[in-house]
Amino acid sequence: MNRLVPDPVFLLSSVRSGSTLLRCVLDSHSMVHSPHELHLAKLRVVLADEFGEGAMGVLGVTRWDLEHLLWDRLLHRELVRSGKRVIVEKTPDSLCHWERLRECWPDARYIFLLRHPAHIVDSLYSAHPELGRERLYEEHLERFVAPMRLARESLDGITVRYEDFTADPAAEARRVCAYLGVPWEPTMLEYGRVSRRFRYGIGDWGDRIRSGRVQSTRSLPLPDDVPDQLRDWCRAWGYMPA
Repeated sequence: MNRLVPDPVFLLSSVRSGSTLLRCVLDSHSMVHSPHELHLAKLRVVLADEFGEGAMGVLGVTRWDLEHLLWDRLLHRELVRSGKRVIVEKTPDSLCHWERLRECWPDARYIFLLRHPAHIVDSLYSAHPELGRERLYEEHLERFVAPMRLARESLDGITVRYEDFTADPAAEARRVCAYLGVPWEPTMLEYGRVSRRFRYGIGDWGDRIRSGRVQSTRSLPLPDDVPDQLRDWCRAWGYMPA
C-alpha cells in the first residue's frame, strides 16, 4: 500500500536512554523534523458496528490497515507542517511494536539508541523512586531487552550509544546525518536556540534537557558494580563481555 511518508525514521530505545536529547538535536536540523513522542501504537481505530465492519470488509481493509493509514497520515501532517524533508519519530514504546512499524512502512529507517542499563535504571529510579529498583529491573528487562535484540537482528539501521553521543556529540551527529542523507549542521547541537516545551509523559522534562545543550555523562560502572539482575542485559547490549 502506498504511503504518504514512504520512509520515515524511527528512533528505537528504552525509556531514559537519551532519546529526547537526540530528538531535540535532530529537530534542530533545517531538514529534519523530530516531534515529541507521538505514541502511534496507542492510536486505535474502532469499527462501531457491523455496518462499518461490512463496508471495510468489502474493501478488503482490516482494522490494522486503517490504523496504519491513520499513523501515516499523522506523520505526513507533522512533516508538512514542519516544512522539512525527513521525519524522525521517537517513542520508547515503539520498540515493543517494531514489527508493526515494519509492516506499515517496509522502507522505514531505524536508529537504535542504547544506554548502559545500570544508568537507565538509576535514571528511572530518580524519577520514580516509589516503584523500587526490583520492580524496575523486572519490568524493563522484560519490556525492552528482547525487543531491542530482535529489532536489531531484523531491521537495517544505525546504532548510537548515549555515552558516545554525549562524549562527542558532533561526531555522532555527523554519523546520524550521513545515515539520514542530510548534510551536517554544527548549529543542530545548540538545540536551546529554539524555544521548546517539555511535558511530562511525552519525553524527558528534567533540568538537563532544559539546559539546551548536550552534557557529558558519568563514567560507566565497573563490571563488578553492575547488579546481577542487569548483567544479561548489559551483555546483550555490548556493555559487558558475552
